[in-house]
Amino acid sequence: MAEQNIEAKLKILLKQQKIQLWNPPYTLDNRPSPEHMQELSEQYAPLLGISALEVGGALESIRAQAVNRGKGNQMFRETSVATLELLLPRDASKDPKTKTFFQTKLDVSAQELVDRIREDYGLKSIKLILNGRTLNVDQRLDEQGVRNHSKMMVLRVSDAEELQKQQNQNQSLQRTHKGFQILSEREEDLDSKPFLEIADQKGNPLNIPHQEKKALILAMGFHEKGRSLMKRKQFDIALCHLLQADQQFSKCGSALLSSVDNFAVLQLDIVWCYRALEALSCLEDAKSRLQRAESSFLQVYGEQQQRLRMIKGNTGREEVLFLRLYLLQSLLAYIEGNDAQAKQQLSKVEALYRRLSPDTEKMEQLMTLGFTEREARLGLRACEGDVQEAALHISNRRQEREEMKARERQKRRTRLEAVTVLTGFGFNRKDAARALNQTKGNVDQAYTILLNSSQITVATNNNSLEAVSPDKVEQLLYLGFERQHSETALRLTDGDVQAAAQLLLENQGELPPDLTQESSSSGPTQEEAAPSASTSTSSTSTEDDEVVSEVLEDISRHEEDYLDLTLEEESELIATLQSHLSRPTQLL
Repeated sequence: MAEQNIEAKLKILLKQQKIQLWNPPYTLDNRPSPEHMQELSEQYAPLLGISALEVGGALESIRAQAVNRGKGNQMFRETSVATLELLLPRDASKDPKTKTFFQTKLDVSAQELVDRIREDYGLKSIKLILNGRTLNVDQRLDEQGVRNHSKMMVLRVSDAEELQKQQNQNQSLQRTHKGFQILSEREEDLDSKPFLEIADQKGNPLNIPHQEKKALILAMGFHEKGRSLMKRKQFDIALCHLLQADQQFSKCGSALLSSVDNFAVLQLDIVWCYRALEALSCLEDAKSRLQRAESSFLQVYGEQQQRLRMIKGNTGREEVLFLRLYLLQSLLAYIEGNDAQAKQQLSKVEALYRRLSPDTEKMEQLMTLGFTEREARLGLRACEGDVQEAALHISNRRQEREEMKARERQKRRTRLEAVTVLTGFGFNRKDAARALNQTKGNVDQAYTILLNSSQITVATNNNSLEAVSPDKVEQLLYLGFERQHSETALRLTDGDVQAAAQLLLENQGELPPDLTQESSSSGPTQEEAAPSASTSTSSTSTEDDEVVSEVLEDISRHEEDYLDLTLEEESELIATLQSHLSRPTQLL
């Protein structure tokens, strides 16, 4: 960290004095000129408040980087071979202070680059991260924005010696995606539990378009899984999940993101992982993420947090997010060599830290009253350390949560009653739930939708029956296909014999269950539909329930878990920055 700070300051001085270290007199025949480099070191040492020896080492590092960059540019022009800077895992790099460069063509797949890096550095399973995005191994590098001199993070996603752990971690992303995809569909399935809803900062459900809601649930699911892994200090695999969450958030509209703070918190968590992995060389991506987080907080909370105060009555609990934001901004400013800005942000952090650090005695007083440690910590922050106010606040929050749960139970009972009414007319339960969702619970309007839909289905069935003419079936039987599969193929292809034959050939004459089920269920009558929906227990649903239960383990039962920071990690980083920034310097 200190080395990056010194180099950043020296680059500012060199730029101001228009000194180019890669040219004479500082570089001769690609070698440093000791006399001129020493002279420059002695000139800059008093300005930085460090020894000429330290300055000399930093200047040589800058000079060598510039020379290598020039060579890389020439090589790329002549051979199209690009030079990439790799940010390797700490234990894979021979010297963490030395930058790692790698040559490759850009018209090759990312998988080829992954294989070469794994072989050269003895890594078992890795992901490549460029500008906060995971590279797709099946696409070419240049198609994904990789350029000459791109900085790329090499993220280990499994223990190099444990193949089983590798498989488990690869499955983790897939199972998380599947689990929350199932949950995103359950708003219309009242027989499935849990019933997942998205709420605002007061816990009230938000009315969101279905597709956007699915993306948001997936984003929040990956985020929760990532946060769970962060708590276990598994920052590498946590970052994989957080970046997946970021991709899902990109599918949500700006209007939605301006009403919830999840997106801003995610940006902070991603940069916090960068910090933990010592990958803050991803400086540009980290800076842009913190800017997005700050802008999002302003939108959601208001310029002076007035919206937050209006919604929740106070801002104390959310201030830990600003503490982390300012702390990361201070860290990045220091790495860029801007000590003045780093100190300015750090002073904000120190003020917030003094106010938000839990008072042990006050925590104990509240816990003896029967409140949990989390409730005590959040309550004291919300009430600026006043124990009596905090006790009242916690009691009120408990009551609000119980009232909200009661409202949700009543809402669910009302929906179930409405579904029962509609199924009494012979409609499918899931169709009835979907219609009620469209009409916001209006039974009469839902009945009209279902009735119209059933009439269209009957018409479609008649057309399908016409498509399966005996002559066409006989043609397929003559070709050697079985009657049942021939009839199904004709229904699926609207009576096109040639297309039906092709479909059967592609499936070795036997259509898979999902196609046959689709065909058989394409037009049930109302009488047929009702009993089929009640048989919801199957091996598939059991497996789905297992996946859902697994991902739900990572969701906190407390809606303000993301605000319950103990500030232990923050305290360590504050102390480190204080130590670095206390060094005397005349520059910046």
